[in-house]
Amino acid sequence: HEGAIPVLSETSTHKPVALLGWSLPAMEAMDSIKRDFVVVAPEAFRTYAKEHDLKYVSWDFERRNDHSIELASSLKEFGVSVAVPLYEETVSWAGAVNASLWDNPRLFNQSLLFRDKAMMKRKAQIAGLRVGVFQEAENHADVRKFLRRVNEALLKLEGEHPDPVHLKAFSAAGCVGHHVIRSDEDIDEVPMSSFPCLLESHLDGQEFSCEVFVHGGKIRFLNITEYIHLGHSNFVPASDRLEEMRPRIKEACEDLIRAFDVKYGMMHPEWFVTSDGKLNFGEVAARVPGGHIFELIERAYGFSPFAAQVICSDPNTTEEELAAFFPQESEHKGYAGCLMVYPRGKVASKLEVPSELTDDAYFEKHDLFVPATPKVAERVGFGNHYGTVFFHGEDPRRMEELFWKWEEFDFYS
Repeated sequence: HEGAIPVLSETSTHKPVALLGWSLPAMEAMDSIKRDFVVVAPEAFRTYAKEHDLKYVSWDFERRNDHSIELASSLKEFGVSVAVPLYEETVSWAGAVNASLWDNPRLFNQSLLFRDKAMMKRKAQIAGLRVGVFQEAENHADVRKFLRRVNEALLKLEGEHPDPVHLKAFSAAGCVGHHVIRSDEDIDEVPMSSFPCLLESHLDGQEFSCEVFVHGGKIRFLNITEYIHLGHSNFVPASDRLEEMRPRIKEACEDLIRAFDVKYGMMHPEWFVTSDGKLNFGEVAARVPGGHIFELIERAYGFSPFAAQVICSDPNTTEEELAAFFPQESEHKGYAGCLMVYPRGKVASKLEVPSELTDDAYFEKHDLFVPATPKVAERVGFGNHYGTVFFHGEDPRRMEELFWKWEEFDFYS
């Protein structure tokens, strides 16, 4: 951080926090709660940070974590008390920095649980959570063997459609590196660069996520996000069919908190609920969720989840501050949802947004755009949609109908 001068806010009652990753909404949230912060982001953001008088440390998160002491030392010069991860690749860095700031080496090992899906599943299983069958794979032969053994255990007969298995990257966010495997042909299409990886059996049921804000090892706010079509549509809070399960879902999240020994911060677990009401653990992250979920929470509940993540990450936050910040989980204003739009063809040179959509009472806004390059980029996970349509209304079922209707519409030609 060449030329950086550490300066503490004279009015702040808390020490500065480090935001690991570049996020304007997170910075705006810090301003809204009058919290001093330092941005840790790649060198490309230096000019912007300087022009806007932001306290800034240039950092390459692709580096090995054995440089974490160097980063922690830089942040100590600013008086930073805690590092908050905003993106997947910053989670282990935050763990390493906080291990140094708090003199607690275990925090780094804990952060690795959120980055390594195999370690994550194993820890959850040891703690007694319901998980699918899983194992690591080193090559295509391991995948073939796993697919065969899973279907043998399910008593599949020759000629029946096999149950799929899932191949996932150990440390990628969301669905990046995710392959659904149903046949030998699917296995052949997996590039060698995907190995080593995690294999797991398919989990049936409705998938949903929780955004769990934790302080002192206790849940201070629990949001439930209902997925309608994973990677395409979701809304906040969940409808009655999930909300009526809130006590059971909260209990499962508390089990997860104990299993991972989480004291402070935010967790983003994903669960599957079966038709008979059983909960299966999918995976968990310790960073800002995708799917515009933070934006939807703010629309429905009126508080900034970015600010909540920081407040809960700081051990010095008081009980009075927590009580004043969070609303009751039942105190939401309607339902906020979004539809993530992907071009259906290989070329996107023209955008059409029908008046039937924009005139609908549930429509709020969209940020769909015509890309500079007409050729549609290859999809990687669910991270490169071409914009989002936002909805808000009082009936979640009506919102779900809108999602299915407009997901079928091709906005691009």
